[in-house]
Amino acid sequence: MFPSKIKPFLYLGAFYLIISLILRIVFFFHPITTASFGFFEVVKVLSIGLLNDIFVFTLASTILAVYFLFLSNSKYKKPYGYIIFGALVLFFLYILLIPNNIFNQYGGSISEVALAFVGIKTLFFGLMLFIPSKRIRIRNVLYFITLLLYVLLIIFNAVSEYFFYNEFGVRYNFIAVDYLIYTNEVIGNIMESYPVVPLFSAILIITLAVTWFIYKKTKGELLELPNFKQKMILVGTFVVLAGISIFGISSLMQIRSDNVFADEIEDNGLPKFYWAFTHNELDYFQFYPQIGQQEAEKNFLSQYPEPSLTRNVVAEQPELKKNVVLISIESLSADFMAHYGGTLKITPFLDSLADRSMMFTNLYATGNRTVRGLEALTLCIPPTAGESIIKRDDNKNKFTTGSVFKSKGYDVKFLYGGYSYFDNMQDFFAGNGYGIVDRNNFKPEEITFANVWGVADEDMAKKAIQTMNAEAKSGKPFFNHWMTVSNHRPFTYPDGRIDIPGTAKSRDGGVKYTDYSLKMFFEMAKKQDWYKNTVFVIIADHCASSAGKTELPMDKYRIPAMIFSEGFIQPQKFDKLMSQIDVMPTLFGLLNFNYQSKFLGQDVFKKEFQPKAYIATYQDLGLVKDGHLTIISPVKKVKQYSLQLESSSLAPEFKLHYEEKLVKNPEQKLVNDAVSAYQSTSFWLKEKKLNR
Repeated sequence: MFPSKIKPFLYLGAFYLIISLILRIVFFFHPITTASFGFFEVVKVLSIGLLNDIFVFTLASTILAVYFLFLSNSKYKKPYGYIIFGALVLFFLYILLIPNNIFNQYGGSISEVALAFVGIKTLFFGLMLFIPSKRIRIRNVLYFITLLLYVLLIIFNAVSEYFFYNEFGVRYNFIAVDYLIYTNEVIGNIMESYPVVPLFSAILIITLAVTWFIYKKTKGELLELPNFKQKMILVGTFVVLAGISIFGISSLMQIRSDNVFADEIEDNGLPKFYWAFTHNELDYFQFYPQIGQQEAEKNFLSQYPEPSLTRNVVAEQPELKKNVVLISIESLSADFMAHYGGTLKITPFLDSLADRSMMFTNLYATGNRTVRGLEALTLCIPPTAGESIIKRDDNKNKFTTGSVFKSKGYDVKFLYGGYSYFDNMQDFFAGNGYGIVDRNNFKPEEITFANVWGVADEDMAKKAIQTMNAEAKSGKPFFNHWMTVSNHRPFTYPDGRIDIPGTAKSRDGGVKYTDYSLKMFFEMAKKQDWYKNTVFVIIADHCASSAGKTELPMDKYRIPAMIFSEGFIQPQKFDKLMSQIDVMPTLFGLLNFNYQSKFLGQDVFKKEFQPKAYIATYQDLGLVKDGHLTIISPVKKVKQYSLQLESSSLAPEFKLHYEEKLVKNPEQKLVNDAVSAYQSTSFWLKEKKLNR
């Protein structure tokens, strides 16, 4: 009898392992998995994956173990049953009637959840106490519900991991944590992107079938409950297994290979989610390689004509007080454009505008999220480990592009078609002196189309023109930073604008519709009096995908960028390697601005400019320089790749793809350059030296 009490764990565990195995096999053959696997590597991945899953399930079954621990008939005997029931009723009334109860102090929906949980527990305990003849039936119902929740979570997690991998090519990371926080946008995105009714119907049917099967096989174990001694043996065994599992998961996460996809497939998403949730910021000085702080700063600052963090930028010509419109385009990879080999003709306007602009052909985004792009264009500093500064608590009163414009008397605004509370943008931009125009500023009649991410780009284009006309009337020059939204899953937009219907929900359509909206914006702008005195900066925030064969695949960070101004900026191509953080210092150079700078980007037209780029994920920090990509990672790891352009029919300045060959003996100077850049930036942020 005694060993049979673990049957529910065995059945649930077997189901979890089967689902996890199926998920790994799907990942092996998923189109986003571009790496190849040998037989022994497949065996290794599946073996480590199996151990991961066993350890994770052991920990996840804690709630089930506690559930069985408290199953008892003796607690319903007098007087214990009445005492417990009375305590539950009092606890329920405490939550219901006391306004300042402990759960309300946590805010949000914590109090409502606690009230519902205690209420349900009280109800069922009372039924089992006062109707003993129905006790077994009620216990069976509760047992079925417990199994149902476990099976549902196993299936739902597998489906979630698949869709996350389908989008990003990795298991859960910081983005998954964001999705948990911004549930409205995420649920809306799912509703608009996928066939929700068939999907959830299938999940429900499978969940009920599996739950019923496990219930029928194990419900007999509830007829004779373990005694106290047997429960203590079971609990003791479980505690030992849980301790082994915690150690095992931690150890397995240290096993890494040169194949990033292998690492992702063998991992389990739940520990990665927990890790991301508890490591919102990574302490550079705890996890990354270091050199002496003074040496790091001296090395990094040597690239500037005045080798100090705070530098005076002095122009040789008079300042130009032109209006500036910075347009950050959502998820615009370079290879969408015909210039970079795109064959689908989905950016006809941007391609034509590039030929009339100063085009930066060899420019790299700092990261793979919108907040990274906004950070690079606003703060002009290399990315740092963990979340973007935009999403951190200490994100205000920074030295920004907006603060430079404000010092010159400009009206400064951030324009966004969605609700700017998303990704903490409102907190960041308002906290750094920007006015904000977002969806809250739209009247109902101004919205022709909207999805979960915001109003259609064409509606934001009209609002932008309206905003700029009002600013122009004030007599002050203006700087507006507009972030587009339509090129984002679910890729829906008004029908009849382009030759790809909005109902197709395709990325190609999202790109082409954004291109259409930008064309509409420029057609409207050209009719305004302020147009000829305005400089337009058009740049992607990041690429459409970040998955690749290495930690930082070069082609997944290459983005288009251009500066356009009729009669002021002459059409030309700048083909030297540069970073997203160099764009705004370069613009200030074109406007002959005199200012005291803390930017870590450079004006690319100055003779001191050193071609390089910073590319990063939330933990891998890369420096592209002198034909090499140097990556520093936790725990004090260093990798270096030599970069060889792959052959193609494109002009040299537009070739995208590099073969990244791992270097056995990294060049120490480049390693020191990478460490100097990221260590110095992290230190200055920590010490608030990048504040105004």
